[in-house]
Amino acid sequence: MLVAEILKDKGSAVFTIPPGLSLGEACVELERLRVGALMVCQDDRVVGVLSERDVVRAVARHGEGGLARPVSDFMTGQVVFAGPAETVAVLMERMTDRRIRHLPVLTEGRLVGVISIGDVVKCQIAEASREAESLRTYIAAG
Repeated sequence: MLVAEILKDKGSAVFTIPPGLSLGEACVELERLRVGALMVCQDDRVVGVLSERDVVRAVARHGEGGLARPVSDFMTGQVVFAGPAETVAVLMERMTDRRIRHLPVLTEGRLVGVISIGDVVKCQIAEASREAESLRTYIAAG
């Protein structure tokens, strides 16, 4: 399955925040939106990803005071992207190798969606179920 197909099924909603937003305000957004990561955008460009992991690390290192600092101090700045024509297998490898859970998807340099590890796992499970059902049908027909 391709990234474009996953986005077609799940939708292309992307939640973004500016890099100057406080970490505390970003936490409120993570909770309000019920997501595990937010794309950090400056103008129309993705400049980072803020994940729940980043928040935990910030609080562990800086305590409550870290919540008043800007997201840009704690976001993952070296963003790894996905393209709509990439396969789930490629995404799984990239996410596993780099130990990341969210990949922003770009089309012609424009943010068009986000793929999470949950999306990838859901896709893999659905594909395995389809294959198993096909085998059951084949065996039953034999």
